[in-house]
Amino acid sequence: MRVSRMTATAFAISMTVAALAAQQGAAGGGQRGGGQRGGGGGQPAAAPMRLMSQSFIDGGLIPPRFTQAGEQLSPQLAWVNAPPATQSFVLHMHDMEGARNRTTEDQLHWLVWNMPATTTALAEGVPNGPELKDGSHQTSATGNGIYRGPGAAANGPFHHYVFEVFALDTKLDVPANASDPFDTRAKVLAAMQGHIVGKAVYLGLFRRPE
Repeated sequence: MRVSRMTATAFAISMTVAALAAQQGAAGGGQRGGGQRGGGGGQPAAAPMRLMSQSFIDGGLIPPRFTQAGEQLSPQLAWVNAPPATQSFVLHMHDMEGARNRTTEDQLHWLVWNMPATTTALAEGVPNGPELKDGSHQTSATGNGIYRGPGAAANGPFHHYVFEVFALDTKLDVPANASDPFDTRAKVLAAMQGHIVGKAVYLGLFRRPE
């Protein structure tokens, strides 16, 4: 009798789990993507944005030539599947281990904003300068118009350098504050709110060679 009761209980639990799974499937589930959703009426979900690089693999070590231990060249980056509503792109590179001025603000290594919607890549070694040929702007903690390579110390853990590309449905009216790149970043990130239609992320690790 006891075995029969256990069997009945297990059967009831399995039926409940199956019912919940069916409900979640009908509702579309909780799939993670690049900030995009498919249309209604049975339309397939749009392919999420993807960020790629020929300079190093996602989650791998960043070669010294792209860092403060080498030539400080910016790495090659490319992205695909931007939503049709895209009007501009923003690239944000930052060091997750940084804690600037004892706050949650981390280290700014590269910020490029107002890249045209037709942009699909940044070549290796983007030239310094506050304004690029396509009209976009760049800055970093090193100074206005300068890419700042990773520079984590050799006697500590590897730092996580995150590259984020945001697709926006607008262009940003944010001038660079040449005397305070962190103020520029704060204003760019604030202006992006409510306009992000897609996002892709890429990760690199680095610490200085001993």
